[in-house]
Amino acid sequence: MGQFVIVAYRPRQGKETRLLELVKEHVPILRREGLATDRAACVMRAEDGTIVEVFEWQSAEAIEQAHHNKTVLAMWERFGEACECEILSNLKESQRPFSPFEPIDF
Repeated sequence: MGQFVIVAYRPRQGKETRLLELVKEHVPILRREGLATDRAACVMRAEDGTIVEVFEWQSAEAIEQAHHNKTVLAMWERFGEACECEILSNLKESQRPFSPFEPIDF
């Protein structure tokens, strides 16, 4: 059974473009590694510039496997250079029952 996740990436200073490049390739890499489903990911931007991504892992086991996958670990290292992961409740939008975000289409 798949498992949806919502992740918020706060870009580091001057790394917004690089972060978007990474997000664009994120789920396709996970799919190639057999870790994410074919369900379309959604990517959006918060008012403060944080990028929010919603996607589906193949399973809880796939998440665990990702933590031992060299390709994924290298990708996560690139993410670490471009952003910090943010807690969703820290986003202003999350304080509303219907949280508005700007869609990002790749």
